[in-house]
Amino acid sequence: MMPSDEFYIVVDVEASGPVPGEYAMMSLGAATLSTPPETFYVELQPDTDSFTEESMQVHNLSLEALKEEGIPPQEAMQKFAEWTEAVTPAGKLPIFVAFNAPFDWMYVNVYFHRYLGYNPYGHKALDIKAIFMGHHHVPFIRTSHYAICEHYDLQTTLSHHALEDAVQEALILKKLLSEIF
Repeated sequence: MMPSDEFYIVVDVEASGPVPGEYAMMSLGAATLSTPPETFYVELQPDTDSFTEESMQVHNLSLEALKEEGIPPQEAMQKFAEWTEAVTPAGKLPIFVAFNAPFDWMYVNVYFHRYLGYNPYGHKALDIKAIFMGHHHVPFIRTSHYAICEHYDLQTTLSHHALEDAVQEALILKKLLSEIF
């Protein structure tokens, strides 16, 4: 039985580099586990010009385009906080979940604190890779997106579009939680 007081929200971010503070969060996507999922997506104005070529090649977002077309980070995080509150049922706790949660959570946490002064998810995150590793007793190397999708016979492609990836990762989480609960 799934915990009745928890509400899982799968989050994915794309960034201009490996760590917040030095690099910018460029996009943020989120999806609930409902069918169809409730979703959130925003592209942010960069708060720094720093980037790594490797990061930029992963998602193909443009710092220059986002300076013009992106939403200011404070507004983006406010919208995400409001969306989180709106989709979380009364009496339930929103649980931040991600595929490689340490990366996504550190960006979201820093941005929430920097621009809003708080994180509506608190100081916690649930990692899909770690849950899969523990439940299936496999080494970490066998927790890639492709390996887990193959395990569940899911025909997905990791696009590195924050919303598309969050929706796919929510599907993976649903399958994994159905085995556990």
